[in-house]
Amino acid sequence: MRPAQGAVVLAATVMAGLAPAAGSDAAADPARSTAQAVTAACQVTATIPVGSGPLRAAVNSKTNAIYVTNEDGGTVSVISGLTNTVVATIGAGTLPQGVAANPWTNKIYVAATHDDEVSVINGRTNTVVATVPVGMAPEGVAVDPRTNTVYASNTNSDTVSVINGRTNTVVATIPLRASPQQLATDPRTNTTYVALSNRTVAVINGRTNTVVARVPVGHQPTAVAVNPRTRTIYVGNELDGTVSVISGRTNTVVATIPVGSFPAGVAVNPNANTIYVSNANSNAVSVINGLTNEVVTTVAASNPFGIATNPQTNITYATDFSGDTVSVLTSC
Repeated sequence: MRPAQGAVVLAATVMAGLAPAAGSDAAADPARSTAQAVTAACQVTATIPVGSGPLRAAVNSKTNAIYVTNEDGGTVSVISGLTNTVVATIGAGTLPQGVAANPWTNKIYVAATHDDEVSVINGRTNTVVATVPVGMAPEGVAVDPRTNTVYASNTNSDTVSVINGRTNTVVATIPLRASPQQLATDPRTNTTYVALSNRTVAVINGRTNTVVARVPVGHQPTAVAVNPRTRTIYVGNELDGTVSVISGRTNTVVATIPVGSFPAGVAVNPNANTIYVSNANSNAVSVINGLTNEVVTTVAASNPFGIATNPQTNITYATDFSGDTVSVLTSC
């Protein structure tokens, strides 16, 4: 879903260099104090021009490459994380939206919404090597690298297509009874989580390709991200301005975190147990401590929508849909 118009600027508050006072909550809680220290210097250090209408982003942490879908341009911009420059522009169908990378195979998958297909990009050659027909209006895509399986959420078909990454063919279609938005996979448990239009998250067992649970969340859940180390799922509820925190062990919401206006994107750094939320109507990125489930800092960023992070470099990338750029957030 595209960002809403009429964004309201939210001033960022970054408490850099301030030690917690004696007796304060931060001083009494080492985990919180550490998280605040780590994120204190978090800031936008570069903006990278990309194509027209950049929407979603994904990172291949092994190659330090960032992939951005340009919805209006029908392309994918490939950014070098080393130089912060676009090194390739790839045609990827009409209205490309969701994007995901398999670091083990160096394949990138793009949901071409208008074409009802998923484009497969070879990350070594930066060329489309296959197109896979799926359901109607695929919006999100996720990869399980351990099983080399790709999942595409078909918004107008109320289904998820399951793609074999070796053969580039659909091997199953999972009915959902509601319109799916974005989705994310936990490779450690072979489980996929799908945000649905009926205020729930569907939990899919990757072994049986069946929905095994439905978790009630907030209003208009769209973005989903997983921390496989903690088996925790984070869901951005766009109309509530909140993030629902789901335990993957119990399939229940264990916390609801207020963030900014229209949280359109969520990304997780599992190494740091840090979550990044792009608030499209607040011109800000919220940074959440995964241990305390609290926002520890808020960073000003122009119209952030899609967001992705590289856990190896601790750098986060947020798309600016209206500005045709990607913001680079460092030391987060």
